[in-house]
Amino acid sequence: MSALKKRKLAHAARPDPTESDPESSSSETSAQSQPSGAREQDDKIPQEQQEEQEEAVTKSFKDLGIIDSLCEACEALGYKSPTPIQAESIPLALQGRDLIGLAETGSGKTAAFALPILQALMEKPQSLFGLVMAPTRELAYQISEAFEALGSLISVRCAVIVGGMDMVPQAIALGKKPHVIVATPGRLLDHLENTKGFSLRNLKYLVMDEADRLLDLDFGPILDKILKVLPRERRTYLFSATMSSKIESLQRASLSNPLRVSISSSKYQTVSTLLQSYLFIPHKHKDLYLVYLLNEHAGQSAIVFTRT
Repeated sequence: MSALKKRKLAHAARPDPTESDPESSSSETSAQSQPSGAREQDDKIPQEQQEEQEEAVTKSFKDLGIIDSLCEACEALGYKSPTPIQAESIPLALQGRDLIGLAETGSGKTAAFALPILQALMEKPQSLFGLVMAPTRELAYQISEAFEALGSLISVRCAVIVGGMDMVPQAIALGKKPHVIVATPGRLLDHLENTKGFSLRNLKYLVMDEADRLLDLDFGPILDKILKVLPRERRTYLFSATMSSKIESLQRASLSNPLRVSISSSKYQTVSTLLQSYLFIPHKHKDLYLVYLLNEHAGQSAIVFTRT
């Protein structure tokens, strides 16, 4: 037999790995590439994550301690389940603790402080029950609308006290003894100093929303004056997107043994679902492009932010 034929016969006698049982081959490969301990660990990780997700899903506003009437208001407004800042803050607030809440813009901070205040108001109704200070007029109106919507079942009354508006109608609104005042610090101080009969000596709740922006706008000295005329026996909530040395000083001056709830990211200050983009536009055509963009997105909600 020639050498060539011998080599062919020897080659044919070798087992072909492709002709072996595919199931046994794959199982052997899997067993070799992954130790048994690693497989068990991988099986546990998804199970633990699933349990955590199920626990988070089961939370509701009622689970946090919110009464049924306010839960119904949340449902009517489309609040299906608490956001992280609400889930962390509301139970502590209902325990009567002062809070520092660090959370991203758009994370649901307003309901996080509005719901505990409204629940306390329903238990012991009184006028001038709560004060919310905000850095801008627009935010003040948004907060007031949220309070009125959540407190619609008890017909909660809010007064918005902001700059750039006539003080006389504001003084009349304060004279009607609203439950909640939402104000910018400068105009609130004007009324405290000049509006006859207006006092916050019986105030029960104080909220400083977006405190970092309040201090960035140099409201610090005004806040100090306002804090001096407020009663010491009150609950205080401070919410901010960031924590700075100025915020630390403010919380030491205004809060009593507060608990800190941090949901914010150190890198981002907006919610992860928000898509952002910016355009470079010639200054002289800015208004024209703005109108064009609004028309392009007609039928959708839009907020236009300006410097003043």
